[in-house]
Amino acid sequence: MSTKDFIEKDYYKVLGVPKDATEAEIKKAYRKLAREFHPDANKGNTKAEERFKEISEANDILGDPKKRKEYDEARALFGNGGFRPGPGAGGGSFNFDLGDLFGGGGGQGGQGSGGFGGGIGDVFGGLFNRGGTGGTRVQPRRGQDIDTEVTLSFTEAIEGATVPLRMSSQSPCKACSGTGDKNGTPRVCPTCVGTGQVARGSGGGFSLTDPCPDCKGRGLIAEHPCMECKGSGRAKSSRTMQVRIPAGVTDNQRIRLRGKGAPGERGGPAGDLYVTVHVDAHPVFGRKDDNLTVTVPVTFAEAALGGEVRVPTLGGPPVTLKLPPGTPNGRTMRARGKGAVRKDGTRGDLLVTVEVSVPKDVTGKAREALEAYREATADEDPRAELFQAAKGA
Repeated sequence: MSTKDFIEKDYYKVLGVPKDATEAEIKKAYRKLAREFHPDANKGNTKAEERFKEISEANDILGDPKKRKEYDEARALFGNGGFRPGPGAGGGSFNFDLGDLFGGGGGQGGQGSGGFGGGIGDVFGGLFNRGGTGGTRVQPRRGQDIDTEVTLSFTEAIEGATVPLRMSSQSPCKACSGTGDKNGTPRVCPTCVGTGQVARGSGGGFSLTDPCPDCKGRGLIAEHPCMECKGSGRAKSSRTMQVRIPAGVTDNQRIRLRGKGAPGERGGPAGDLYVTVHVDAHPVFGRKDDNLTVTVPVTFAEAALGGEVRVPTLGGPPVTLKLPPGTPNGRTMRARGKGAVRKDGTRGDLLVTVEVSVPKDVTGKAREALEAYREATADEDPRAELFQAAKGA
């Protein structure tokens, strides 16, 4: 699809919808027309086939909010199909130079129709992935993203911590001020005209962009390469940064810190820093989502008769939980607000699992008491229901 076709075609008319049609109305109109003119339903009908292609093309533009916005802006700018042959164009030929109109800097030097560079070229570049390669302005370059790792203690992960991180990254070379040229005067790459990208065809009238092979995506070429960075304009640097790890992070969680990566070039923004967090295990506490877990031993008497049990918390005073009579082994109780910090600043709970402790050696009065208890409960068979259920199955 040429840029001229893109602007002059009325895709709203193709689908039979008003310019203020909603996405649902556009989708409905497209489906109706597509069923009517689909090649499978019109064998050998070349007109129906062309009509189907036109409908599909219109839906591709109007069905995508971003493409539709660019299309509307372009048509509004040129008076709804306002491309007109320039002087000497003759007939219906198309030689209107948008580069001259919008300061693209060299009408014939651009790639694709019209030689765009900035301005309206950026609008078309966004739609066709051309990148506006007709201009000569060297583009800012975003800094690289940096990946690093940090290991926290269990308590630091729950409460949050500020940790020093030493990072190595590519930054502008100090010897040549990031130009890549030892004299500080690189020239604009003639291949990509300073954009750092070149277009390659992908069929169907569209094109994709790749980093320029001659300038490696920089947009500049050093006539006298800097000895320190070998003309790349980038050099390795190390720095130590104090990074705040938020409370409540989990093991292997990846945190993104915007703008904390490598510096950009030519006024471009810095990259991002990605920190993968590793959390050491705790000898007492565990974690389940936003809740902490702990296993608390209790005596048989406490489980059978009930009582109050003191339970440790992470970094705070103990809490006392009431154990109801007849508490079974493995029962879990909840201490609210004693867990991990959530994103909204509130805390999860502490899940306390009861584990009945059985003494290894029982002597003296304790043994006599247990023997008496066994005799008193001799008629009770705790396994009776088990065997009954096994028979039923």
